[in-house]
Amino acid sequence: MTRKKVSIIGAGNVGATCAHWILQKELADIVLLDIVEGLAAGKALDLYEASPIQRADVRLIGTTDYAQTAQSDIVIITSGLARKPGMSRDDLLKANAQIVTDVTKNVVKHSPNAFLIIVSNPLDAMTQVAADVSQFPKNRVMGMAGILDTARYRSFIAEALGVSVADIQALLLGGHGDDMVPLPRYTTVAGIPITELLDQPTIDAIIDRARKGGIEIVNLLKTGSAYYAPSAAAAEMAEAILKDKRRILPCCAYCDKEYNAGGCFVGVPVILGANGVEKVIQLQLNPDEQKLITESINHVKQLTTQLKTLNP
Repeated sequence: MTRKKVSIIGAGNVGATCAHWILQKELADIVLLDIVEGLAAGKALDLYEASPIQRADVRLIGTTDYAQTAQSDIVIITSGLARKPGMSRDDLLKANAQIVTDVTKNVVKHSPNAFLIIVSNPLDAMTQVAADVSQFPKNRVMGMAGILDTARYRSFIAEALGVSVADIQALLLGGHGDDMVPLPRYTTVAGIPITELLDQPTIDAIIDRARKGGIEIVNLLKTGSAYYAPSAAAAEMAEAILKDKRRILPCCAYCDKEYNAGGCFVGVPVILGANGVEKVIQLQLNPDEQKLITESINHVKQLTTQLKTLNP
């Protein structure tokens, strides 16, 4: 049986670590690509030499040549400039839009039937760029955001309660990071509503920390940004598609009538399976929640409008 193929564009910390998770899960053969000569090849070789230890029968290639990515089942795009201290995701907009445009054109040329998972920031806007450039069906283009934000939220809840992270179920909507919309009433610990276990000030503090989770790590590292959790989240999305798991996961997906989005990519719960985004799950939001998701959607739309202004 022919193994599936995943190409990861960008061999920096996020891309290389994503390759590590995929190898560890033995999900697919991997092509790691970067424009820096030797970077992807070196990391791929190092990782391949770990495969006997992990007992993972996965083929790895590191390259600068997009031809090596041909006929990929999934392409994960991590290329782009990383945030630096004091830099917002919006500051990255123009530079990363050009990078994602160039990458997407090359990907489409060699893998016209692939699913695209976007990790580049600002996430929601870059997912829109990839969709516009690729002209792929909307179910085949998605962004990694909600899984990461939810993981941060869940880890902080587990820490506050002193319980297993495996028992925390949580849901977030909206744009990535500062624009995320937490839904405490959909947050449970082994089925127990979070509001019965933590007081509101503690919940609010956890939500605020999760919103700022990315910049907290940027400020600590000083020379880079988060990569373990973002790459693990992208690998989880790839696994759901490759194994047709039909997971309900928060992803950046195209919404029109859903959540009154009016045609944009934004974080929502979806069913993720062999056909990519198989369904956007519409939740019945209360007025306060709807107000927050509308504000988040409007900010995402402002970014895409700003992009058109920058690149008329």
